[in-house]
Amino acid sequence: MNSDKLLHKVLYIDLTNKKFWVKNRKDLFDKYIGGTGVAIQLLKEECPVGADVFGPENPIIMAVGPLTGVYPLASKTVAMFKSPLTGNLGESHVGGRSAIAIRMAGYGALVIRGKSDIPVYLSIHDKKVIFKEATTIWGMKSSITAGRIMRENEKGQGVRSIMRIGRGGEKLVKYAAVTAETYRHFGRLGLGAVFGSKMLKGIVIAGENTVKLSDPKGFKKLYNKLYEAAVDTSLMKKYHDLGTPVNVMVLDKIGALPVKNLTERNLKGIEKISGEYLAENYLARRIACAHCPVGCIHLAAIREVSEHEDYFHKTTLIGYDFELIFSLGSMLGITDPEAMLKLIEEVEVECVDAMSVGVVMAWATEMFEKKLISEKETLGLKPVWGNSATYMEMLTKIVLQENDFYSALAQGVDYASSIYGGSEFAMSFGKNEMPGYNTGPATYLGFLLGARHSHLDNAGYSIDQTEMLTKDLAPEDVVDKIIKEESLRQILSSILICFFARGIYTIDVVSEALKTIGIDFKDDELLKLGREILSEKYKFKAAEGHSIKDLRVPERIYEAKDPTGKITSEFIKRGFDYASDKLEEK
Repeated sequence: MNSDKLLHKVLYIDLTNKKFWVKNRKDLFDKYIGGTGVAIQLLKEECPVGADVFGPENPIIMAVGPLTGVYPLASKTVAMFKSPLTGNLGESHVGGRSAIAIRMAGYGALVIRGKSDIPVYLSIHDKKVIFKEATTIWGMKSSITAGRIMRENEKGQGVRSIMRIGRGGEKLVKYAAVTAETYRHFGRLGLGAVFGSKMLKGIVIAGENTVKLSDPKGFKKLYNKLYEAAVDTSLMKKYHDLGTPVNVMVLDKIGALPVKNLTERNLKGIEKISGEYLAENYLARRIACAHCPVGCIHLAAIREVSEHEDYFHKTTLIGYDFELIFSLGSMLGITDPEAMLKLIEEVEVECVDAMSVGVVMAWATEMFEKKLISEKETLGLKPVWGNSATYMEMLTKIVLQENDFYSALAQGVDYASSIYGGSEFAMSFGKNEMPGYNTGPATYLGFLLGARHSHLDNAGYSIDQTEMLTKDLAPEDVVDKIIKEESLRQILSSILICFFARGIYTIDVVSEALKTIGIDFKDDELLKLGREILSEKYKFKAAEGHSIKDLRVPERIYEAKDPTGKITSEFIKRGFDYASDKLEEK
């Protein structure tokens, strides 16, 4: 039984009529805990089948969990919507202060409906929603500048969250992002474009509520245990010291890092964009999401020298992580660290998903290299591996959609390849551009079968590295492991802990933590619920026309070498057939 009245409240916002109201949704939170479990139910309630992704009927759902503001590493907010990129389930997670701000404002979830007639941003404070005109910041080249203006004009400094889009969202780039607190993002699947379609520039939210505990002594004991596990384990030390970029050299060494659209297995000079090199030469500071003691967010400093060479006149802090280094580094053949960091900064300015745009530009480079497109399509640009200046120009042209070719790129690599060819090396899975892993068949089955086609859905790459290298797992075994892990992660994303902490928040720890705040679930009940939530996601996808057997598999994965040597079309097909029976209702 969920006794948390604060979490039960859902704030409904109508952009069309500039109205808001609150409902008690104890029914949802008692059954589905919070986060992902509640969000998929609200999405099914609010989003009619066949809804136009850019129509007022496509809702934005944001939800937090019962451990938010209570235990360490419970730092995420989940957003759900119908994805402009895939046409079915859109789900993206963000850290920063977003979750704690929503919870302390007094809500377990937000539901944003309709479409404004003018650009607005939402100011949510003191149980009120103010619809503030955003005409003056709509269309600004830099989303960073727009965010700064919102910050300077809003109260709640230190406890608020500021979420905003850039030109990518305003121009309806189908993989546009939403930035929270400058360095965190709802990155994948195009939430920024849904914001843009609603003329919603951003959201500022803050509050000063508190969470009541049903077992203060048990809470204190468990909190200390979890805190110590977070700061004292080698896993968390890895995330603090080098962060996720520690994976760059590890994956390059085994030939699992995607390089130049998977045309090569290793990249000469890769050490210059490794986590070790960046930490030694560029790391300025580490920051953390709210209620996280780890500090895995790494910021690099780029210093530009003025005309007077004895001093620096500008220092820019740029967040970097493994996925950015993959997509805007190795995937594009860039090994100059400053060139890569400046490209990352430009992606931040335009506010689009870094993984998607990097993969899109890699495909365009190979298309140009193969003479399947020319300077006519690229408007005079000559994309060449490693040429960051050209990629900077391409990025702007994609966001502004300066001709038909760049407009196609703004709709994702799956769409662009359906128009211009090259689908065999268009690296998308379920229409979502690939993340940075070429570790083996479980990776690609994980991308393809995951409810949101993300490496974070089920960590198929982990199965490759821990089991596929040494065992001959059948496709059916791999699929069973993927479904088991993804079902478990539905619980973790319902209480909304960071997935980096999944080794700390085992299922028995989750049930123990929930009990200290008056929520009683047995271990087996949680596991059963996780599988049910995954099924609910697949029901939504199926209603929108998604079918496992219709998924496109880029032929490149069968050509590119991987560490296991076990990727075959037969393996993938058997996995599809088995997964279809397991995940899709007949």
